[in-house]
Amino acid sequence: MTEPRQLNLNAFIYPSGHHEAAWRHPSSSPDRIYDVTYYQEIGRTAEAAKFDAVFFADGPALRQNVEHFAAPGLEPITLLTAIAAATTHLGLIATASTTYYEPYNLARLFSSLDHISGGRAGWNIVTTGTDLAAANFGLDQHPEHTERYARAREFVDAVVALWDSWEDDAIVLDRESGIYADPAKIHEINHAGEHLRVRGPFNAARTPQGHPVLVQAGASNEGRGFAGRYAEAIFTAHQRLSDAQAFYADIKKRVAEFGRNPDHVKILPGISPFIADTEAEAKALEREFNELTVPEYGLAQVEKMFGFSLRHLGLDEQIPLELFEGAGDVTDNERSRVQVIAGIVERERPTVRGLLHRLAGARGHRVFAGTPEQVADTIEEWFKNGAADGFNVMPPWYPGGLEVFTSTVVPILQERGLFRTEYTGTTLRDHFGLPRPESQFAGAGEVHEPELVTTSR
Repeated sequence: MTEPRQLNLNAFIYPSGHHEAAWRHPSSSPDRIYDVTYYQEIGRTAEAAKFDAVFFADGPALRQNVEHFAAPGLEPITLLTAIAAATTHLGLIATASTTYYEPYNLARLFSSLDHISGGRAGWNIVTTGTDLAAANFGLDQHPEHTERYARAREFVDAVVALWDSWEDDAIVLDRESGIYADPAKIHEINHAGEHLRVRGPFNAARTPQGHPVLVQAGASNEGRGFAGRYAEAIFTAHQRLSDAQAFYADIKKRVAEFGRNPDHVKILPGISPFIADTEAEAKALEREFNELTVPEYGLAQVEKMFGFSLRHLGLDEQIPLELFEGAGDVTDNERSRVQVIAGIVERERPTVRGLLHRLAGARGHRVFAGTPEQVADTIEEWFKNGAADGFNVMPPWYPGGLEVFTSTVVPILQERGLFRTEYTGTTLRDHFGLPRPESQFAGAGEVHEPELVTTSR
């Protein structure tokens, strides 16, 4: 008998919370964002609720608007190693850039995390959208979008080949004969492409998962193509069920076109819930956070996101529709997050202040204010109607926002049979229901020199 389909839930950790003013709220803990025990406590809360994973975003540059925002600064792979020591089952997903790493170094970092955690690592693959990072790495300018994705495709090919370069049975561990490993089962990868050259072999055995789970968050046309080819989980942002359904169908179709199983790619929209005993109280809590926002911060975010300014308008002036005429359709455009916001402007006709408050909650991800039952209802609706395989839970503030979700919403989802009550496996692949990939060198046997792998895209 086929097991009923169940949700996947990640806790997206943003140090003091996903609302931009969370650090100002008395319920948050901005004084602890460099305290490793703070993150270990969050990890234990997520694991107690049987979450699939925790997830960290990252970028290799300091935000320009740090004056008004508690900017996270800890390197996520290192931090997740500390969370691994405080948990036993929780998946551990970190963001790392294909533009500002080299394949061998990054392969070592995630391989180490997967070994240390017993098979719980995931890599959120990004190309880095901000041009602030370029000067930190000796570049005169940030590579353009298409070039970044061309390098990313090569990069992932090379990293996965490095992880695969030891066959699963390469370690012999024969004390009597003095043979630790069979060199015939350890392979150079000889990746030679337009952007990267990597010889290999890797200097560590395959990990418990075969290799860490590959996660991706780009929603542009280029990003969707990349996801169809490589991603095993996808983080995305949608405001409406219909938009999420269109994205879901498009990605699953692209996955199938690459000869992959669509059931082995988990699509996880973000949701940032304000939760209270009544809907009115939840909306009042949301307003309480919005009243702590600093307009200057929000206006700078708009300029960064859209490439134009709203400063010529008064805060209580309605935003003209023509400002967003070039955004395009939300289902098919390179500027995916801009389309989401353009949709809000078109449907809701907000003032500048109103839009800043809408964006303050989760940077374009869906913000929902309601009772635990209402939050569970919207999660179930999206899950059962072809819009999501699960959710990236983005609490407006930490740690309390996650604690409220896990203590009130998760039990409802469990009662409805939508979410696990116990872990049934130990690895992140187990939690996501993903197979362990076979090494691409499996069965090479006595062949010491694999064929030259060339990449030119």
